Amino acid sequence: MADGDTNLPTIERKLGLQIWGIENMKMVPVPEKAYGTFFEGDCYIILHTKRTSRGSAVDLHYWIGKDSSQDEQGAVALYVTQLDNALRGNPVQHREVEGHESETFQSYFRNGIIYKKGGVASGFKHVETNMYNIKRLLHVKGKKHVSATEVALSWDSFNKGDVFLLDLGKVLIQWNGPNCSIAEKSRGLALARSIRDSERGGRAQIGIIDNEKDSPDLMQIMKMVLGERRGELRDAIPDAKADELQKANVRLYHVYEKDNDLVVQEIATRPLTQDLLQHEDCYILDQGGFKIYVWRGKASSLEEKKAAFTRAVGFIQAKGYPSSTNIEVINDGAESAMFKQLFQRWTEKDETQGLGKVYTTGKIAKVEQVKFDTTQLHARPELAAEQRMVDDASGEIEVWRIEDLQMQPVNPKTYGQFYGGDCYLVLYTYLRSGRPHYVLYMWQGRHASVDEITACALNAIELDKKHGDEAVQVRVTMGKEPTHFLAIFKGKLVIYEGGTSRAQKSTPEPAIRLFQVRGTDEMNTKATEVPARASSLNSNDVFLLTTSQVCYLWCGKGCSGDEREMAKMVADIVSKRDKHTILEGQEPAEFWEALGGKAPYASEKRFQEQITHYQPRLFECSNQTGRFIMTEVVGFCQEDLDEDDVMLLDTWEEIFLWVGKASNTYERNEAIASAKEYLKTHPAGRDLATPIILVKQGYEPLNFTGWFNAWDPYKWSDGKSYEEMKNSLGDVSAIAEIKVDLNNISLNKRTLSMTNLAGSSMASASPEYKSHFNHSDSNSYSNSGNYNSNSSPSLVPNGEEIYSREVLMNKTVDELPEGVDPTKKEYYLSDTDFHDIFGKSKDEFYQMPKWKQQNEKKQYGLF
Repeated sequence: MADGDTNLPTIERKLGLQIWGIENMKMVPVPEKAYGTFFEGDCYIILHTKRTSRGSAVDLHYWIGKDSSQDEQGAVALYVTQLDNALRGNPVQHREVEGHESETFQSYFRNGIIYKKGGVASGFKHVETNMYNIKRLLHVKGKKHVSATEVALSWDSFNKGDVFLLDLGKVLIQWNGPNCSIAEKSRGLALARSIRDSERGGRAQIGIIDNEKDSPDLMQIMKMVLGERRGELRDAIPDAKADELQKANVRLYHVYEKDNDLVVQEIATRPLTQDLLQHEDCYILDQGGFKIYVWRGKASSLEEKKAAFTRAVGFIQAKGYPSSTNIEVINDGAESAMFKQLFQRWTEKDETQGLGKVYTTGKIAKVEQVKFDTTQLHARPELAAEQRMVDDASGEIEVWRIEDLQMQPVNPKTYGQFYGGDCYLVLYTYLRSGRPHYVLYMWQGRHASVDEITACALNAIELDKKHGDEAVQVRVTMGKEPTHFLAIFKGKLVIYEGGTSRAQKSTPEPAIRLFQVRGTDEMNTKATEVPARASSLNSNDVFLLTTSQVCYLWCGKGCSGDEREMAKMVADIVSKRDKHTILEGQEPAEFWEALGGKAPYASEKRFQEQITHYQPRLFECSNQTGRFIMTEVVGFCQEDLDEDDVMLLDTWEEIFLWVGKASNTYERNEAIASAKEYLKTHPAGRDLATPIILVKQGYEPLNFTGWFNAWDPYKWSDGKSYEEMKNSLGDVSAIAEIKVDLNNISLNKRTLSMTNLAGSSMASASPEYKSHFNHSDSNSYSNSGNYNSNSSPSLVPNGEEIYSREVLMNKTVDELPEGVDPTKKEYYLSDTDFHDIFGKSKDEFYQMPKWKQQNEKKQYGLF
């Protein structure tokens, strides 16, 4: 695809990632091997296409390096506008600034993002596979989304909390700060392996320093390159992350022209509703300065659409937000899932949901409860997730009531009857692969005391322990019972508004009660007590009115035969009196009298309010800093469930908390509080009674695993831990000998032989390669960060061989005199020639960053 009126290159219509850099103001494709590596002096365009239930979703990003020129930034923004037009306004557009990329952007590069000094304009190339003339220090940050920034080759660059990667071409040494987490070490190792395999063709060694005292040999190499360390390492640098309160602060602004002036007017705050967005206009949604969205209505003018990014940048400046603030521009009808989830509900035309039913907004429709075949659940875990079903509900149940803060067994004859003044524990046991699995429901009555609710949670922990800490714990708030909870009571679930099921009842039960019955079969039926008055009725449902003489089954005009049959089953539970079925409009006088007289009630058919924007979201939870922080994992898979984390999976109708085996006690204990905080601070104003489900690693139910593509039930037994990955780097006996020149005279005069490597975790992909690290390679820095002349490169080995520029410039390796290192041609120039060519002394040259040195060497034919 190309546009005749633009300078766009041909764009392939394909799934996945496509990346272009800007060279001489033109879009030039980046080789796939270099995806994830970005020069700080350049700008890039990233196009990502993925399949969705509605076809495909396209994200268009433009990335701005911190050292890129204004011209490049202008060119890349222009190309993005042209690309958006060529793709007919379908992409969601993102402005990304180095170091502040969106979660969506970071999700494309699972091994991490590497920032390189310099740029293409400086003569640097993206892919230089099997190139070993490298000496750089990478600062690796992040647990879920990793970025690696090239920093000064100095101990001053280090801190106690992060991973640092000393890249010496044929050897990569990973130094892990003493305060690093396992997740950070694992991500650092994944990045080191990625560099080894993609940039070095697998021919490089990886050494790991977890504890400096245990790795003296590797520390010796680091000291050769960085010099001796003086003073203490810096403390860990905390990640700058927005807390949930900041993200919850959403404000919607209307952007329009008035008398040739641009007006930005605030029109709403949380919770936002979809009807605020008018197709004729453009809007800015400010998520607490964390992210800025621009929504462009279908009927807005072309000028308005073109100015979207400009207006967003202007808005950021006016608000005093950092220039790195993430911006997302979206078109009416092509909204991102992130944007939709900032609204209370979002409906779309002809949205297909669940098992293929199509709902159209705007038409009156009876709310049908979908029947499904439970035998499909194990074959289709995604169905279990969509239907919120752990299994087919054929397992065993035990029920306890909290009484005097202790568990008291409930009579099995009354299973399914729950009173609003009580709390209950329901243990559901089912077999899977021949062994028992457990779901433990904590049902909290609306009128239960705080002490009882607390005792319910404490008793749940004890009951869980008795079953090997394997139970899935589900907090159920009265009236918000999940689908599976309904199913296990086989149509006999009755929720009483108040009172208690204890033998000694403090207040007599009311003589007249009204129950609303909803459900079409044993899997989805529930009877809920409502106020016994006419205004509680609804034409869509069946109601049971119990009096001291009779039980009326009132059938609304909109109810079905299946619903009437289920109501008859429930009627036998709530009343032992005679049953009288009455149809809406044919009620006897006694019926209205029992309800206190006739009154208006809901008689129109219920509108289908289908939440269409939910897309499961996975977060890593942390509140150890005193602020509740969540890091989102976009495009998540099972691999993202880290054993030392507590993860939150939001499927809109419920919240799952996944607890890793190695997660710390503090986060495990605070998991439920974290989930409540998440609901409370959600920008869409979520229902605080949403069920919260606690899941333990290795005991995940189907309705959890179904949200993950290709779930592997054996991963936790077969998956490699960090230590296993570290040990699998290679066989210690097959490690190449590493020789380090210690005194700048001769590689062989004094060597360090790496033979005792058990504590060093040194490994090699190719033992036949030997690495020689000449101390003269290193542009060493003193601890103050200044250049140290004592460790500057010596002129030439043995200090004698100096060659004329003609012998050295623009010569291939074969054309150089014997003994000349082709990577250090400038060493062999006389001081006079050196100054004449470079316009500076050797001391001044070696004070420059390595990438600038290489750039000048290329310019003068000495690279």
